[in-house]
Amino acid sequence: MFKHTIVRRPAKSMVEGITSAPELGKPDHALALKQHDAYIEALKACGVDVLVLDALEDYPDSCFVEDVAVCTRAGAIITNPGAASRNKEKDYIVDAVKKFYTEDQMAYITAPGTLDGGDVMMVGDHFYVGLSERTNAEGIDQFTKALAKFGMTCEAVEMKEMLHLKTGLAYLENNNLIVGGEFITTPVFEKFNRLEVSEDEAYSCNCIWINDNVIVPAGYPKTQAKVEALGYNVIVVDTSEFRKLDGGLSCLSLRF
Repeated sequence: MFKHTIVRRPAKSMVEGITSAPELGKPDHALALKQHDAYIEALKACGVDVLVLDALEDYPDSCFVEDVAVCTRAGAIITNPGAASRNKEKDYIVDAVKKFYTEDQMAYITAPGTLDGGDVMMVGDHFYVGLSERTNAEGIDQFTKALAKFGMTCEAVEMKEMLHLKTGLAYLENNNLIVGGEFITTPVFEKFNRLEVSEDEAYSCNCIWINDNVIVPAGYPKTQAKVEALGYNVIVVDTSEFRKLDGGLSCLSLRF
């Protein structure tokens, strides 16, 4: 069960954030704030407290706070984001994370290792980490050693198409896994009860489980129906403005 979440408010500068889909247009900051408000309320409805951090105008993508830390039941790991324009965001999350962990429960990924939290999927005390354009082998090696100190394990996942591992995966606990795109045929995930997402709803792979609730993005009825069929309480949140920056539901919070 999760008790805590950390989010960061979207900066006005988000209109200049990184995107692989310029055809979607630039984000509307005012609408993004409203969507972020709804996201925070959804988190609270799942029974967690929410620490809301101020926007960082110097970092357009900084609302995607998941990428700068990985918070576990036993310790936290400050990452080293692989995108140059985002790398220093990690320096602004440390104080917030230290509100919940002691110094000996902290670890840090350092250069030449890179690691984005969006490439990390937690399944109990085992972690799957995508080897992506943002997360390299050295980063995964450091992450594995840090987890070992916390009594946890890790394995790397080869990937070729997705931005982040969790672009195409969402673990819903109880062995249930939302899976899409290239990960549908990845052997390591065959042992899970897989909810396959069709290409036309690919964005909806990025859902989040919190205390037997599942938050899903608005506009993807087939995925929503599959999650509801498993008995979860589903909360729908519109993330259209964050999608324009390649961001989804999991990207917007740290959950622990």
